[in-house]
Amino acid sequence: MFNGFSHSVMGASHERRGIVCQDSSAFEVGNGYAAVVVADGHGSKKHFRSNVGSACATEAALETIKKFYADPDAFDENMRTGHKRIIRNIEKQVISLWNEKVLAHLDAHPVTQDELSKFSYEEFEEIPHESYYGTTLIAAVAGRGYTFGFQIGDGSLVAVFEDGETSMIMDYEESNPANITSSMCNANAASMFDQFYVDNKRLLAICVSTDGLYTSFGSDYDFLDYHTIIASQLTNVDGFITSLKNNMVKRSHYGTEDDISLACVYDVELAQEKHDVIKAKVIENKRLAAERKAKLLGR
Repeated sequence: MFNGFSHSVMGASHERRGIVCQDSSAFEVGNGYAAVVVADGHGSKKHFRSNVGSACATEAALETIKKFYADPDAFDENMRTGHKRIIRNIEKQVISLWNEKVLAHLDAHPVTQDELSKFSYEEFEEIPHESYYGTTLIAAVAGRGYTFGFQIGDGSLVAVFEDGETSMIMDYEESNPANITSSMCNANAASMFDQFYVDNKRLLAICVSTDGLYTSFGSDYDFLDYHTIIASQLTNVDGFITSLKNNMVKRSHYGTEDDISLACVYDVELAQEKHDVIKAKVIENKRLAAERKAKLLGR
């Protein structure tokens, strides 16, 4: 049985500038699967509705995944024989549904005079409607005996396995300037996704996060160790979630001072069964971190 959580916090730079949180995050435990999604709306001028765009992206991803799992047994069988094709189809349908959602929002909420005032007439006429809502997206799905995911734009995906080992299954993609980054709003967005599929791995947890979390750490080691700590607390999520949210707020003042989103799903029974293993891994990680620090200081 899977459970999960998700949370988004506003970055310090957005607080200072009076900008809304442009991140969105969500999770869903469905019939035969558990899914996590995060989206990071672009901050540049022409993406002035990116907070709505990121919310539409997480909704579109979860709705599409649920649709594909209408028959879980058939989906499982098809994934094991043609996962690349199926994941590509999911990506295409997510893009299509996202476009439907943002254009429906635009139809219901036409561009305001205040929004128009930021542009010259010529500038505004050159912006495609979808670009108002530009956003990244990361989604991961834990199925029955396999895990898959897809990503467009920056952000991170970390898997935690039953032995406490962690892995950034898809390499962190460094953020590009907002006007050229891989984005849901690009005309060729469906061809810009990265994807992964892992079979026959016993997964304890999988987490996705926007780039504000990654940039708050000094190294990949520290970033991955953070996820091991999260895994060690999954036997008491209700007691842990408040401290996690507080930590995310603090971290939103580090790095790029960007918004931060984190979403996680985890195997409840496996988290309990492997609790001592994960706690031992946390202790080992602390020791290794101290050794790295001492070496860096030349001791």
